[in-house]
Amino acid sequence: MTDRTDAELIQAAESEAAAFAELYRRHVPTVHAWFRRRLEWAASDLTAEAFAQAWLSRRSFRDEADGSALPWLFGIARNVARESARRNAVETRARRRLGLPTDLAPEDGYAAVEERLSPRVALAEALELLPEHEREALELRVVDELPYPDVAARLGVRPAAARLRVSRALRRLSTMPLKEDT
Repeated sequence: MTDRTDAELIQAAESEAAAFAELYRRHVPTVHAWFRRRLEWAASDLTAEAFAQAWLSRRSFRDEADGSALPWLFGIARNVARESARRNAVETRARRRLGLPTDLAPEDGYAAVEERLSPRVALAEALELLPEHEREALELRVVDELPYPDVAARLGVRPAAARLRVSRALRRLSTMPLKEDT
């Protein structure tokens, strides 16, 4: 099934559930990374919604990219993101009219505690301590989920050098002492 184009998979999905599953496996990392760069807090939910919309609208797919469904999926993702923003704006206006807090989580010191204990904050601080060339390689590989040949191309190095940079960054992170709470 992996030798089929995206267009062939979408067409086959009418009678083969595995065909759409293959399309999903091919493109979920890219679509999720797209959402994560824009709406990190909701990336997983919005990715799931985008693929649900793709399934529902699969009959309207038009092959306009030589068999690739990625432009079509990005169009769906843009619509899902726009609808999510619209829904959020409507909910925020309704909360204001009702005199409710517009921030769904009240600020009773929880944010400060969460910030202090957040693994994300600790990771961001640790990443800042890495040499720039290692941090950039690690972010491209782990955060953006790019394959090593793409990481190498972005960095202007060979794939072996990209692997080495990522490996060194991971080793440095694993040996950094945890920040003690004061």
